[in-house]
Amino acid sequence: MENNSIISGDKPTVMVTNDDGIEGPGLLALVQVLVSSRRYNVLVCAPDSEKSAVSHCITWRHPIPAKQVHIDGATAYAVSGSPADCTSLGISKTLFPSVPDLVISGINMGSNCGYHIVYSGTVAGAREAFLNGVPAISVSYDWVAAKSSINDFTLAAEACLPIINGVLVELKNKTYPQSCFLNIDLPANIANHKGYKLTKQGKSLIKMGWRQVTSDQVAGKMLSTMVMETDSTASTEINTSATSAEHLWFAREIRSGQVDEDDSDHRSLQEGYITVTPLGALSNVEIDCHAYLKEWLPNVAERLSASAL
Repeated sequence: MENNSIISGDKPTVMVTNDDGIEGPGLLALVQVLVSSRRYNVLVCAPDSEKSAVSHCITWRHPIPAKQVHIDGATAYAVSGSPADCTSLGISKTLFPSVPDLVISGINMGSNCGYHIVYSGTVAGAREAFLNGVPAISVSYDWVAAKSSINDFTLAAEACLPIINGVLVELKNKTYPQSCFLNIDLPANIANHKGYKLTKQGKSLIKMGWRQVTSDQVAGKMLSTMVMETDSTASTEINTSATSAEHLWFAREIRSGQVDEDDSDHRSLQEGYITVTPLGALSNVEIDCHAYLKEWLPNVAERLSASAL
């Protein structure tokens, strides 16, 4: 897909989506910063409710409604769908008259590094644009309960402006690479960040488990980082009206964390850098695994017949 507005010299069009919902403070801060710069035409196509950690799910079996909502300076729609749905609809020229020059998904409340990228609805919103040939950026802020504030989202959005502008300049010059999209994570102490750092996706992961709960228990809010914010005022509501006493209830809980290697996205983020990680959509394995299976697969049938398990 290609939008000719940036090539013709008109103001570029930027479309914003997210997974925290259209009323999410990160999205509203990002839109406000983009609108205030007066450099862009700003569109918003975002979920009408929170869709954190839904990954790249899409709605297939039924139509989805979209309702126009008011956000100062932008044309905005709240959609009853996933982040990937919102991006797909927003770039389709069905909802808006043209394809945006750039899709930005975020700003997410919680970082998206390492293996958590797989779970992230925020990253999926950008990935969906990338899969359809539209340049995209996913943006997440490393929210820390009791330390971070809503104002940090504005600082995070302002810190992203040079990257957003830089990408749009390269797009205008037709020199921007088409084989990746960008995943940006901003540190908790955004006011004193150490600058931009190009990183690679690491293997950081919060190991999750389950515990049995009673139907009247209410869990804390789970951020996209898989971190439980137990003191959050936004708790998870459990609807037990449609269940019987025979149902068992289970809630996720954090068991442990996996340490990251050097120079990875998560490690650099914790050191205070704004991490910029190029991502694709292929799931390639480590080279040693591929080499092993190349030797193993041709003989697998013979080995099975020659010996019992």
